[in-house]
Amino acid sequence: MPGDTGGAVLSDEQLRPGKLDEFIGHEELRANLKVYLQAARERGQALDHVLFHGNPGLGKTTLAQIMASELGVNMVSTSGPVLERSGDLAAILTNLARNDILFVDEIHRMPIAVEEVLYPALEDFKLDLVIGQGPGARTVKIDLDPFTLVGATTRIGLLSSPLRDRFGVIQRLEFYSPGELARIVKRTARILGVSITEEGALEIGRRSRGTPRIANRLLRRVRDFSAVGGSAGIGETEAADALARMDVDESGLDQMDRKLLSVLIEYYGGGPAGLKTLAVACSEDVRTIEDIYEPYLIQSGFLKRTPRGRVATAKAYRHMNRLG
Repeated sequence: MPGDTGGAVLSDEQLRPGKLDEFIGHEELRANLKVYLQAARERGQALDHVLFHGNPGLGKTTLAQIMASELGVNMVSTSGPVLERSGDLAAILTNLARNDILFVDEIHRMPIAVEEVLYPALEDFKLDLVIGQGPGARTVKIDLDPFTLVGATTRIGLLSSPLRDRFGVIQRLEFYSPGELARIVKRTARILGVSITEEGALEIGRRSRGTPRIANRLLRRVRDFSAVGGSAGIGETEAADALARMDVDESGLDQMDRKLLSVLIEYYGGGPAGLKTLAVACSEDVRTIEDIYEPYLIQSGFLKRTPRGRVATAKAYRHMNRLG
């Protein structure tokens, strides 16, 4: 079968597209990036610093890897919380070759002391480091090769203004449509050597919360149910049955989504209710609700965020079979 992996286990890394033309979705963003990349190649210069923001699993890391591949340079990856000291950042920056890409995930969690060291590196490609302490301390300037910082964040509002203003390209990644996710599912199925119908791919796409990472995860699990159940491939029925067994409903809501809506409707009359109150009632972390569950519920019209708190919509009442 085409794309058969011969029993090999493929990582998420191997499922990522390697070229911009292979990247599905975000048509306008891809078109703009293609222009920026071509212009940088023709000038032989480093691309302007780029910031991607949006919910987890929408392709920020993948786009950074594609950019490095298209430019023919190396990419060094790290994350904001890992860069605890300015020396950690200095060690990475001094080892970058000309026009390389430094990818920093969750860049909003970078300590302020490290962030301040980054400013001259971004603007002038220089490092200003303080050596020693007290009266004997001295400042050392180190020249850096031109490089491109690609930052990724799920919470752009927590990024400081001085850092945000140093990015030449700022792009937001939105949730994907079910049709786009179905195309991603079919591509992944082909790589995994899994037979899937158009209807089966669309059924998974509809329940993937607008997120490619979730679509690929659900496909792997549907594949498991299909294989153990003796199905020759994945059709609409096989996909729907498997997803129901995984407690993922027709709108892509899982057990925690429904618990959140149920608590809001039954305990607090549909709201408004504060986020901390809901987190305690659901036995879940505030940040997890705010970053993982709430964005999709709001985007899908199940939840409203108001100054007084969260409010369940009429769509939420219908979905939960409650009378509003």
